[in-house]
Amino acid sequence: MSFRIKEVVFMPKLVLATNNIHKISEISAILSGSGIEISSSKDFPDFPQVEEGGETLTENALLKARAVWDKYHLPSIADDTGLEVDYLHGAPGVYSARFAGPGCSYADNNRRLLDLLRGVPADLRTARFRTVIAFVDQVGGEHSVDGVLEGSIAMAPIGKYGFGYDPVFLVEGTGKTLAQLPSHEKNRISHRSQALAKIRAVLLRILPGIESINEP
Repeated sequence: MSFRIKEVVFMPKLVLATNNIHKISEISAILSGSGIEISSSKDFPDFPQVEEGGETLTENALLKARAVWDKYHLPSIADDTGLEVDYLHGAPGVYSARFAGPGCSYADNNRRLLDLLRGVPADLRTARFRTVIAFVDQVGGEHSVDGVLEGSIAMAPIGKYGFGYDPVFLVEGTGKTLAQLPSHEKNRISHRSQALAKIRAVLLRILPGIESINEP
């Protein structure tokens, strides 16, 4: 009698340290085909809630990734994204998610931003999205990268896709807001995809069991 030993394929695990369903969807899509088993808050009944009290995007991203690693001892990544408007001296920046106050909606933030820029001409409305991605590896080591998308602020919200400030952010050289771009187009050029492209090299080098990671 002969026995056949079943081959076990090891797939490295990575936790997305966010409760934001839009970010989970975007990051999962960009990392699809990577050979990584991706999990998120929906896979853990006791997922940590983190107060984003850092003074920079990097500090906030590391706070979130570190909280997940401390709780589960699994490699984790987290991002923090800020919209930097030159006319507003870099605001809302690290306060982008709560620009209009505690408990505000995406629409509230967009209204406040447009109110502050009322009457400001197009050439003075330059801005950029900046995403910092922090990665805490399997032994607790910390890594961070960033991605930047240049553009400007529209006079009014335009488009039906995306989330956050996407309807008011005109992508440089396109004449379109991020909210006018379908997800596959946005994921190809976005600040988040740029940061994830950079973190790929780190994941390849550090996470065991990854032979290759596809381009988005």
